[in-house]
Amino acid sequence: MSDPSLTDEADKQGPLLFGRVLDGEGGGRPISWDEVDSWRPVVDSEVLWIHLDRTWPGLAEWLEETLVIPEPTAELLTSDQTRPRAFREQDAIVATLRAINFNAGAEPEDMVSMQLWCDGRRLVTLRRLPLQTPRTICLEIDEGIGPLDAGSLITSLTEHLIDQMNHAIVDMNMAIDELEDIEDHTETGHMLARITTIRRNCLALKRHMSPQHEALEKIASTAPPWFESHDRREIAESIDRLARCLDDLDISKESALVLQDDIRARALAGSSRTQYLLTIVAAIFLPLTFLTGLLGINVGGIPGATHHSAFWIVALICAAILGVQLALFRYWKWF
Repeated sequence: MSDPSLTDEADKQGPLLFGRVLDGEGGGRPISWDEVDSWRPVVDSEVLWIHLDRTWPGLAEWLEETLVIPEPTAELLTSDQTRPRAFREQDAIVATLRAINFNAGAEPEDMVSMQLWCDGRRLVTLRRLPLQTPRTICLEIDEGIGPLDAGSLITSLTEHLIDQMNHAIVDMNMAIDELEDIEDHTETGHMLARITTIRRNCLALKRHMSPQHEALEKIASTAPPWFESHDRREIAESIDRLARCLDDLDISKESALVLQDDIRARALAGSSRTQYLLTIVAAIFLPLTFLTGLLGINVGGIPGATHHSAFWIVALICAAILGVQLALFRYWKWF
């Protein structure tokens, strides 16, 4: 059994990353790029699914000539217009969806797009950067537990995309919880940097997921007859889950903001306390410094300069001044 993660790169044929012919029972067989052009269903339950690299030269022309896709739609499927959207074109569904980028070095907000076209018998998905979701579903098909038809394949794709988004949100919530448990004030700068990253991720996910919610609603409301009632129920459930994800994103964003304000308030309180203590110390030593400075001037006639106990007399005077200051500070409730 082939691993889809390897098929996506190692066995690439032309623009074809991998292809499967669904048998209607949860399984399917691989199909090569040379077989795609001449493919015809042997039985009514068969569905062709091909996952393509949309950057392949001449792919738009192939879509027009082989699948008889109108030119504007073929250009949309192979373009860099990645804002989520969906519409019905005769008996076909056309959609652009977004997924979490799990490629090395990527952040959650660096989302990747997947274009989709399906007429009920043939499903074409296209991407520029590697996607985890199609490979996961391909593995399920190879294990015999995959989608049964084109409609369930589309709903499986959307469900996996939303699962990935939900995992990203859960990870951000866990990161916020960990930051809330940190009591080390010396890590303030690092904590604020992490919270800023979390807030940026929340905003990016919200920006991409809101139009995706609208795209799924468009699929549910305008899908052609081959998109059966159970598929509509599944897509409706995906829409509800995505709406909950959007609500969770708002909560995560607000939690991060509250935590950020709390950390800044604690840092400001610590700084204010330090400045207050320094002010108290300066207020204590100011009169003492004045007295010792006055007695240390290099002129004649300093009182007690020749007295054998002059140092201790000055020390006692300083101690008395310190005692009076401390009593006044306590009376004024400065500490």
